Amino acid sequence: MWARVSTLVPSLPERCQHERDARAHMGFFKERFMAEKVPQSFSHHARYDPPFHFFVLPVFAISVIAALVQLVMHPSLQAAWLLVFILAATVAVVKARTYALRVQDRVIRLEERLRLAILVDKPLRAHIVELTESQLVGLRFASDAELPALAARALSEKLSKAEIKKAITQWRPDYWRV
Repeated sequence: MWARVSTLVPSLPERCQHERDARAHMGFFKERFMAEKVPQSFSHHARYDPPFHFFVLPVFAISVIAALVQLVMHPSLQAAWLLVFILAATVAVVKARTYALRVQDRVIRLEERLRLAILVDKPLRAHIVELTESQLVGLRFASDAELPALAARALSEKLSKAEIKKAITQWRPDYWRV
């Protein structure tokens, strides 16, 4: 039995060669087909998820409009139910996206509080909990060098997320936003 299993599983040198080939292929794929990471700034940091923003949302929007037209032109219980169903599906898709963004904001909040606890002086450390979630989400783009001063300013001046982002001079990119 062991002889049969060992013939199915490639040996270590064979596996390493397969992995090297796969990595080489992925490198080729990334070079040719994946967009380069563009440096981020306040004017260029919003992120679109093309499958969601340019396919899923338009399909659902068109479906809602088509179901509404169907209901108006041919009123029936079936047409009404189709509209209700498509609206419910649209809400579900949007809520799923919103939940993912909220979870990511919670992780960002935790990450930034930890980062602040490491980078700021002791007097300011006690006030980290006073920063709002929105302020912490804005601070994630600040470099380590300017984070302590910007956090202190955000606390004292009650800066909004947009004001914090505008005040950043050394942008720390975030390419992982959902």
